[in-house]
Amino acid sequence: MLTKSINFTNFKIKKSTKKINKHLSSILSEKNSVIESLSTNYKNSFTKKSLKKFKSFLNFRMIGMGGSTLGSQAIYDFLNHKIKKNFYFIDNLKKKQKKDTKKFVNLIVSKSGNTIETIANTNILIKKNEKNIFITENKNNYLHNLAQKLKAEVIHHNNFIGGRYSVLSEVGMAPAELMGLNPKKFRQLNQLIKNKNFFETLITNVSSTLFFINKKKFNSIIINYDENSENLFKWYQQLIAESLGKKKKGILPIISTMPKDNHSVMQLYLDGFQNNFFTFFYVKEKKSQIINNTNLSLSFKFLKNKKISDIIFAQKKATENVFRKKNIPYRSFEIIKRDEKTLGELFCFFILETILLGRMLNLNPFNQPSVELIKKETLNLLI
Repeated sequence: MLTKSINFTNFKIKKSTKKINKHLSSILSEKNSVIESLSTNYKNSFTKKSLKKFKSFLNFRMIGMGGSTLGSQAIYDFLNHKIKKNFYFIDNLKKKQKKDTKKFVNLIVSKSGNTIETIANTNILIKKNEKNIFITENKNNYLHNLAQKLKAEVIHHNNFIGGRYSVLSEVGMAPAELMGLNPKKFRQLNQLIKNKNFFETLITNVSSTLFFINKKKFNSIIINYDENSENLFKWYQQLIAESLGKKKKGILPIISTMPKDNHSVMQLYLDGFQNNFFTFFYVKEKKSQIINNTNLSLSFKFLKNKKISDIIFAQKKATENVFRKKNIPYRSFEIIKRDEKTLGELFCFFILETILLGRMLNLNPFNQPSVELIKKETLNLLI
């Protein structure tokens, strides 16, 4: 097990981990705001009291791009069974925005406060007399100035935490608080430090991934059997791609939705080019629809009283069995309990794994220099 809440099957690759271990010790001992945000030592720039006045609202609209919203989307979908509020995410530009008569609290998120898409959507969507919360750096930027003009609530974005790493900072935890969740339960690093198995697994995963990269296997394919985790892996996709895609290096994360993709790309995964490695992801569900026995023919009586979750789990195990027989590299997560603690453990695992890979590949995992070129070029064309 990775933790009490996560059953885990590791890659079947054993390589030296001594150097990775040293890097991990160094990362955990550094004064790094990203690492600090994973622990209970992190101090939010908001208080429960400051958000209390918004708790009576039912509908929230979150406006932002990339890491400004992806973490909150992952939280909202993964823990939707615990949330009684409605959250809507505006995370792209559309030629036409639907008119909505609902009364919203708007959460506008941009670290720089000058993100063009966020500014455009904010300009179109927010109305007079709506409640607004801005999460941005405490600097002279467009959104900070707009917040002051609107006399809106401002939560200061940590200057040293980039968007894709911000899920356990104010960016993800203020929305989690408004969802009625407990932000403290997400920050699991203090407990995980005591878990020797967690860190051994983390280190061997990094070692295996480096082995795959050296063997020219660059596609990291997520075989996802949980529809409520799609945005978790869109968050993961940005985390890996933007952190490691530099200096002609990197990993391409691809999300494959199961069991639907058994009927499309699985043939390629099994018999096509072999430059992939895989992550299986499954969540055990207590509640699931049951097959209607009265409509079953004799040839399908094996489905009698079966739940949809039973069929999905059987397909997952069958696919793993075939992968194993074909020597296709994979690791597997089985989530036992769907709660804040488990999701916090997953966030910690993936963030630490990404930073470690960056260090081992001699890359800065925290910047995105080429994306900044597109932002500047877009600005030049619009001015």
